[in-house]
Amino acid sequence: MLLPAPLLNELRTVPGFDEASFLAAHEQEAVTSVRLHPTKGGNSNIGGEPIPWCSDGLYLTTRPVFTLDPAYHGGAYYVQEASSMFLSHEWQSTIEDNGALRVLDLCAAPGGKSTLVASLLKPTSLLLSNEVIRSRASILEENLVRWGNTNSWVTCNDPRDFTKLTGYFDVIVIDAPCSGSGLFRKDIRALTNWTEDNVALCSGRQQRIIADIWPSLKQDGVIIYATCSFSMEEDEQILDWVAGEFDAKTLAVPLQDEWGIVEVQSPEKEMKGYRFFPGKINGEGFFIAAIKKTGEAGSLKTQRVKARDMAKVAAQTAHLLAPKDWQYIEWSKDMFSAIDAAHLPDWQMLQKALYFRKAGLNIGSPTAKEWIPAHAIALSIDASAGIAAINVNRDQALQFLKREDFGTPESEKGWRLIKFNNLGLGWVKCLGNRSNNYLPKHWRIRMEIPDDDML
Repeated sequence: MLLPAPLLNELRTVPGFDEASFLAAHEQEAVTSVRLHPTKGGNSNIGGEPIPWCSDGLYLTTRPVFTLDPAYHGGAYYVQEASSMFLSHEWQSTIEDNGALRVLDLCAAPGGKSTLVASLLKPTSLLLSNEVIRSRASILEENLVRWGNTNSWVTCNDPRDFTKLTGYFDVIVIDAPCSGSGLFRKDIRALTNWTEDNVALCSGRQQRIIADIWPSLKQDGVIIYATCSFSMEEDEQILDWVAGEFDAKTLAVPLQDEWGIVEVQSPEKEMKGYRFFPGKINGEGFFIAAIKKTGEAGSLKTQRVKARDMAKVAAQTAHLLAPKDWQYIEWSKDMFSAIDAAHLPDWQMLQKALYFRKAGLNIGSPTAKEWIPAHAIALSIDASAGIAAINVNRDQALQFLKREDFGTPESEKGWRLIKFNNLGLGWVKCLGNRSNNYLPKHWRIRMEIPDDDML
């Protein structure tokens, strides 16, 4: 792999850079890794070597066909690059969750960092996962529905739309759009499209994003800034720019020597960050830093408005949800969601400022005769354990996921949750001698399933 000479020349000035191991690593295949769901993960048969900085992370020896694993569709694990899982260690070293955190993942698609943060948050804290590009926001929404946390909401807004939420967020994760040099092994397009001009363009965009979002961060709040770029213009120099524009400092995190992660300092303000070089670590190129806002910030107080009477909705859906202090909202006409009651003031305020794709847990809609359960309940960690279910084997699960006949056993009429290894996959409605598959069409497997086992 012929790496750009200007990039290599710059990296030779970075402390801890080992050119020989770096070049050798770029002649090898990228490593495959996954992160297990903290509650669903035990229902997966996937296994591997532990990733040292993330307790739920695993290195895989080979890359399976994830599409052919029903446990993947059930949200038992997320396929994520190992270096980016360092967010878990960064978070646990710098963030204290008091059960009332308000967190924004600003550039969240496809959802790796959002699902990781969701796994770390207490249920009464709240995560907004945002993606400005609508096509990518749909992928983000799907991945968060699969992960199954009710306190993970999805928005589709430009960073400047959050400016009006003065001092609202305790933590903001910015996985900034970048030139992508850290992903050369995974994406040849990142290599062929890399230019110094694009690095400069990305650096300017990163500064605008931080400037737009800064007013919405509380005093003593933390921005976790990350890129998959090796360029100092997008990494250390961004930290210098932040320190020059705002009252801020970086937070150090403990490292172990055997991890191979390099702690660096920005050249002017000595702001700390962490670099991941292939060859020194088992993963791809990555940069991350935790920036604490030390200056004053305005405050935005949420006010609880009297909620609509949803007693009828609560009664109709009680069998679908685990016991909890639920509040119900009408998401759109005759489409309802359940949220933690503690988050009602947030919803009442945020819906006026942001465009939402998902708030809480979509629970479905009523008809004249019954309640039609939403697909999200099938994947939710807050679904009732008492929901009537049909347990299927792997072949049946894959056929269900293709929306094909999978030989539904005769069952009493009514809604049934399809489960594989105790993982909910979706709904069928049994009609006595047949059943209707309610898996959303855009969720179905489109690839042909081979006769031989490819997992």
